[in-house]
Amino acid sequence: MKNILYFDLETQRTANDVGGWDRKAEMKVSLGVTYSRATGQYEIFSEQRVPQLIEKLSKADLVVGYNSRRFDYEVLMGYTILDLARHLPTLDLLDVVERAAGHRLSLDSIATATLGVGKIADGLDAIRWWREGKLMEIAHYCCFDVKVTKLIHEYAMEHGELHFFDRFSRKKTLKVELS
Repeated sequence: MKNILYFDLETQRTANDVGGWDRKAEMKVSLGVTYSRATGQYEIFSEQRVPQLIEKLSKADLVVGYNSRRFDYEVLMGYTILDLARHLPTLDLLDVVERAAGHRLSLDSIATATLGVGKIADGLDAIRWWREGKLMEIAHYCCFDVKVTKLIHEYAMEHGELHFFDRFSRKKTLKVELS
């Protein structure tokens, strides 16, 4: 079985805290989470374990994330000299959705319409929890996002499509290519 690794991370700071979205590497990791299809296990990485996280991502046959190329990898660039977007074999589901829809759609939008379950929090909640020292809440939220990403990937693989709700709350279907 291929070692498919599902991945997400949360940050310590907002884009406003660091002076803009072009400075993602300064946002710092609060927690990162992976789920390995090969082992069937989640792993949680604190900021101190980011080198191990990058090593684990590097050993995967495929890393699957949502907005991982334009966000998660950019945050991780604050910890490595590797160009992760080029170095890691990646399937960024946001790229897949954007190609199919012609615009970006949130993970929550895709999850709600495709799986019938939405996200349990958002990135600003995770930053607030970081400031409050509530690491378990961040871990729970980040693990849930990784699980949702995994389920969306599996759905797209099986059905060749994903769903979202448009601005009029109508369910729409996207035909997706995962190659």
